[in-house]
Amino acid sequence: MSIETLSVPDLGGASDVEVIEVCVAVGDELELEQSIVVLETDKATMEVPCTKAGKVTAVHVIEGGKLNEGDALVDIEVAASEVTPAEEVVEPAVETPAVEEAVVVKKAEEKVAEPAAEAAATETEIDIIVPDLGGAEDVDVIEVCVAVGDEVAEGDSIIVLETDKASMEIPVEHAGTIVSLDVSEGGKVNKGQSIGRIKAVVAAAPTAAAPTKAEPATAAPAPAAESSGEAKLAPPPATVATIEPGPETAFYAGPAVRQLARQLGVELSEIKASGPRGRLSKEDVRNHAKTIIEDVKSGKLSSGAGIPEIPHVDHSQFGPVTIEPLSKIAKITAQNMSRNWLNVPHVTQFDDADITELEAFRKGMKAEAEKRGSKLTPLPFLIKAVAATLRAEPSFNVSLHSDGENIVRKDYVHIGIAADTPRGLLVPVLRDVDKKGLWQIADEVNELIGKARDGKLMPKDMQGACFTISSLGAMGGKGFTPIVNAPEVAIMGVSKASIQPVWDGKEFQPRQMLPLSLSYDHRAINGADCGRFFTHLVATLSDIRRLLL
Repeated sequence: MSIETLSVPDLGGASDVEVIEVCVAVGDELELEQSIVVLETDKATMEVPCTKAGKVTAVHVIEGGKLNEGDALVDIEVAASEVTPAEEVVEPAVETPAVEEAVVVKKAEEKVAEPAAEAAATETEIDIIVPDLGGAEDVDVIEVCVAVGDEVAEGDSIIVLETDKASMEIPVEHAGTIVSLDVSEGGKVNKGQSIGRIKAVVAAAPTAAAPTKAEPATAAPAPAAESSGEAKLAPPPATVATIEPGPETAFYAGPAVRQLARQLGVELSEIKASGPRGRLSKEDVRNHAKTIIEDVKSGKLSSGAGIPEIPHVDHSQFGPVTIEPLSKIAKITAQNMSRNWLNVPHVTQFDDADITELEAFRKGMKAEAEKRGSKLTPLPFLIKAVAATLRAEPSFNVSLHSDGENIVRKDYVHIGIAADTPRGLLVPVLRDVDKKGLWQIADEVNELIGKARDGKLMPKDMQGACFTISSLGAMGGKGFTPIVNAPEVAIMGVSKASIQPVWDGKEFQPRQMLPLSLSYDHRAINGADCGRFFTHLVATLSDIRRLLL
């Protein structure tokens, strides 16, 4: 066993590079190519990989520090099999005469070289070739930046590639027009591969006079392994991932983090970063995915929503504000509405009911209602008519089974009444409506709404509804689209009645018309079912004698 110090490799000329993440700690077992630190300049982030496997015994860097080429990163304990036999780099034996000879040849070439004849530029189609990828093979194409017919300038990005350690943009070497592309997002490329063709103006290679006397210079021999030991290799340069500012990259994330996010199917823009300077880590990605799974299991999030969150806005920058916490009921209502809206394919149909005769009868019963101590509003008539219609059109008195493969048909009629209370929206349920008369319905509705406003409803008082009525008549409005309260499959919205001219075949008559809107779950109910339901309901409200049939 021996202790070796791993140092900062070539940084491409950058100096005082900031350390934005230290990826290891004392005691960690490092694998070959595992990231040690993440550095960042104004233009790029770099993950510095480990060049040897071993156990970390000391860490010489901290987050927020500055590094230069050659600075110590970590000390690692390397197994004996990993230690290089030669302790020093074996220098090649280069004799002075050989160097002098090379200099002489170079001078001879300079004497005989003629200025290159400038060739005429011509427009031609040339291949777009993938350059050296640092030894990487089958590199993923994560973005294609151009399309056939695009005009590009020299240096414009053609594609963006990504390995486990780095993302890289492949630039075009010539300005021109893209003629063809043989690569797509999700594909793989290798060094030397042609990924398309470009029509560009290219100058012919200049012609130089051949040397007449001097022979080509012999290159100095490269360091090689000798019998006495093996030459040490310089550490590979840090892998660089260029980050261009833009709406999709307004966060910091290394290639490995981006790859993990793609594997887990999460959006980086939705993840809250915990690293320095807002940098995303693999742990951030895993925690975000875990939260989504937990929310789906708990019902807070639909398993098919996949929509981004509404961004946070500091409203105080526009003027004075007051922040008040939502009540528990308001929070539950918001969750239920979101869940129902996302899971139920809503359709809403509209109709008007002529309640002229109904209102005349109701007002005629005012004295008797006062004598009984009852309050006879239009709502009991609506509840009774809906109950009769649910019996006549049982396609609405159903629920979808949670397995998604069966439907539950109900042989009871319980109706929910949406009530606005100081604590928020509550929906008490009136049971067995089809078996009760108008006076009993009126009394029970008034009692339930009173309990709702006083905060005295029990959970059992808000369960088991087959259908819900939401009335905004007293508040005005000509119509609205209520949200189905699953597992129910329908909800009716009631707006404000008004006198309207209605043609009776001979002339227009003033009639009191009540706007109704019926939202339903299109998985369980179709338009024809709703048409039949509305026809029966409107006819019943227009002539309440039908309730006797």
